[in-house]
Amino acid sequence: MAENSQKKPREDKEEKTEKKKKKEKGVSFLYKTENEQITRLRPTCERCGLGYFMGDHGDRYTCGHCGFTRYKVASENKNKHV
Repeated sequence: MAENSQKKPREDKEEKTEKKKKKEKGVSFLYKTENEQITRLRPTCERCGLGYFMGDHGDRYTCGHCGFTRYKVASENKNKHV
């Protein structure tokens, strides 16, 4: 009975697929430089202040530090159905 309780290695086990590693973006994607001027591409949080960028989630911006959410204003042309 002790012989049956031992686990046998599986011979037909499929190989695990490797996960793709995400590249670290750094802070360079948050800024744009033109004519020796630096501009921020994302808004900063109103509660936390400068240094805390808000994440872009399609229809809203959200602060990852405090959770503040600001919804994007949709233009009138997108909302009108002809």
